[in-house]
Amino acid sequence: MIDIQPLAILREVRRAGSITLAAEALCLTQSAVSHAIRRFEERHGVRVLEREGHKLHFTQAGEYLLGLAQRVLPQLEQGASVLEDYARGRCGSIRIGMECHPCQEWLMQVVDPFLSAWPDVELDVTTAFQFGGLSALVGREIDLLVTPDPTMRPELTFVPVFDYELVLAVASDHPLARKDHANPEDLATETLITYPVSKERLDIYTQFLVPANTEPYRHRTVETTDLMMRLVASRRAVSATPDWLLRKAKDVAGVRIGKGIFKSIHLGHRAGKTPPFLDGFIQLAAGVDI
Repeated sequence: MIDIQPLAILREVRRAGSITLAAEALCLTQSAVSHAIRRFEERHGVRVLEREGHKLHFTQAGEYLLGLAQRVLPQLEQGASVLEDYARGRCGSIRIGMECHPCQEWLMQVVDPFLSAWPDVELDVTTAFQFGGLSALVGREIDLLVTPDPTMRPELTFVPVFDYELVLAVASDHPLARKDHANPEDLATETLITYPVSKERLDIYTQFLVPANTEPYRHRTVETTDLMMRLVASRRAVSATPDWLLRKAKDVAGVRIGKGIFKSIHLGHRAGKTPPFLDGFIQLAAGVDI
């Protein structure tokens, strides 16, 4: 195994041109530098430096080691810097899982300032754990879960970042748009569009339709918010949608669902000490004006 110190000494000897100046640059005595070189030569059975009068020359073995030092030492120095960043919470990664289909646009408002504030932190967003994010969070497959349905467990912490109301999205010229609120029977003649989620996890069912023992005329699912809004605007369907999502939707109005379904988006993470960059992400998320 080659020690690092002799490599650093040889690199500095080449830079400074002498053992004396190299020792000064390394904050060592000249005798300590000379002894380190001699000990290395004796250990490996090679000469790395030779003198001709007052001139100091690298042997072929010394030139090889110098090249090795110039390749390896910068990587080790960079590695030490990265480890320091990890130790101080400036470097790392956040793997975010999404359990909120329409939250993609909101999340992008958080991502941009976060990437600027934490340039050495990697960020990854996945919907692979859609509606199964709790197990992914507990299993350490993700670090942060965006969800409107937090499940309180002692090993997890959920932070609410913004509140919203789930409303019934209808076309602006739909008869329901003129009502103060929608009743369960109003959906008996409507096609209800939702994201591809089981009915047991849809608030429009659990908090509105099921208690009234009512079903929509038809239920279909779509993957994208844009298609959902287009279908609603064309009066082909209605949809239970966060109120903030309708602010940019054209030809779509929001109607209160019964007495109102009020929700909050939460960011969930594993309990215990969190790195500063994760705290920074949560603070930025809480400050975004939705």
